[in-house]
Amino acid sequence: MGLFELFLLSVGLAMDAFAVSICKGLASGRVTIKEYLTCGIWFGLFQGIMPFIGYLIGSRFEKYISMIAPWVAFFLLTLIGCNMIKEALSPDEEVKPGFDVKTMFMMAVATSIDALAVGITFVAVPVEVFDRGPFINVIFAVLMICIITFIISMAGVKIGSIFGDRYKSGSEIMGGTILLFIGFRSLITYLDRSQTLSDVETIFGMLIPLVGTFLGSAVIYAKKNGISDDLHSILSGSSAGIMISMAVWGMIKPAIDGLSCLKSNGIITVTVYFCIGVIIQVLLDIFVPHTHVYSEITEGPKSGLDPEIKVMLTEVIHHIPEGITLGAIYAAHFMKTEWVSSTVAAVLAIAIAIQNIPEAICVSLPVRDTGAKNGKAFFMGIISGVPTPLLGIITVVVIVLFPGALPYIMSAAGGALIYTTIEEIPQIAAGKDNDKGSLAFIAGFAVVMLMVLLKIGA
Repeated sequence: MGLFELFLLSVGLAMDAFAVSICKGLASGRVTIKEYLTCGIWFGLFQGIMPFIGYLIGSRFEKYISMIAPWVAFFLLTLIGCNMIKEALSPDEEVKPGFDVKTMFMMAVATSIDALAVGITFVAVPVEVFDRGPFINVIFAVLMICIITFIISMAGVKIGSIFGDRYKSGSEIMGGTILLFIGFRSLITYLDRSQTLSDVETIFGMLIPLVGTFLGSAVIYAKKNGISDDLHSILSGSSAGIMISMAVWGMIKPAIDGLSCLKSNGIITVTVYFCIGVIIQVLLDIFVPHTHVYSEITEGPKSGLDPEIKVMLTEVIHHIPEGITLGAIYAAHFMKTEWVSSTVAAVLAIAIAIQNIPEAICVSLPVRDTGAKNGKAFFMGIISGVPTPLLGIITVVVIVLFPGALPYIMSAAGGALIYTTIEEIPQIAAGKDNDKGSLAFIAGFAVVMLMVLLKIGA
C-alpha cells in the first residue's frame, strides 16, 4: 500500500467521523474554536489508535493471516464499506448535542471501530511508504489517518453548523465507496501475477473518472430543482461529443495504426471488431432492463425493479465501454506500446471524468424526482459510474496477460462507445430545437480531438 492509497484509505475512514461531526455542528448550532478542536482531537486520536491496535493484534497471527492476506483485506474492507453505505441509506440517527467527555468518548469509539479492522489489514497488505521496517511504516500510516481525521472532523463541525445535515449521507457513501475500491484493488493486485496494478500511475488513472462521477452526483446537494431542457441538451450534447471523439481518436485510429504495425489489414479487422463491440452493446440493451429517463423509454425485459434502479442501470450500461476504453489505453501506457502515445492515457481519463459529470447529474436528479432521499440519489449516481474503474482494472490485467488482444479490444470499445452515443442523440433534442445540444456536441468532440492530437504531436 503506497502513499496515494494510504491517503485514500485515511479519507475513507474519516468519513464516518465527518458525518457525525456534521451532526454535532447541526445539533449545537454556533460552535467555538474550542469545540472544533475538541471534536477533531477526539475523533482523530481514536481513528489513529484503533488501526494501531488492530495491527498489533494482526501481527500476533501474521503467520496465519499471510496465507489468506488479500482475501482478508478484501473481506474486511468490503464489509466496512458496505456497512458505511448501509448506514448512510438508513433513517438518520439523532446525535446528541454537547462536547463532554462521556459523549465524545462514545462517539469516538463508535466511529473508529472500522479502523480497528483496517489495522489488521496492514499485516495482510503492508504499508510501503518508506524503505524502512513495517513498524515505521505503520506508525506513519497511523499518524496520517489521525491527522486527516482531525482536519476533516473539524471541517465537519463547521459545515454542520452552517449548512445542516445535507452532506451527511453523501460523505458516508463516499467513504464506503473508497474502501470498497481499495479492497477490490487489493484482491485483483494479488491475482494479477503481472504486477501491473503495482504501478501507482495506472491505479490513479482508474480513479480519475470516478472523480467526475462524484462531482456530478454531489450536485444533488446543491440543486433543489431538476435541470431545464436547455441545460439537459447542453450536458447531453457535450457528453456525446466527448464520447465519439474518444472512440475515434483514442480507440479506432490507434487500433488501425497498431494492426498496420503488425502488417495486417488494419481497416478491415478494426471494422469487424468495431461491429462486435456494437453487437455486445446491443445485447446489453436487450437483456438489461433500463429506463432512459428524459425520453421515458424503457428497454430490456419486463422487470419489477424500482424505477430509480432502471434509471441507474442505463448509465451503468453506458459506462461499460468507457471502463474498457480506460483499461485498454492504460494497458498500452503500462506496456509502453509504440503506436499509442504515452500521454493519451491521462487525456482520455480526464475526458471520461468530464463527461461523467453530466451523466451522473442525469441519474441523481431524476432519481430524487421519483421521491428518493438525497442520500439514495447520490448513491445511485455513484454506483452508475463504478463500472468504469472496475472494468478498467480488469481490462488492464487481461491485456497485459494477452498483449496481442490490445488493438482488437480497442476496436470493439470504439464501436460500443459510438453505438451508446448515437442511441442517446435523439434525446439531446428534448423534443424541440436542438441547436444548443448540437453546438455542445461539436465543442465536446473538438476539445478532446485537440487534446489527443496535441499530445500525439508533442
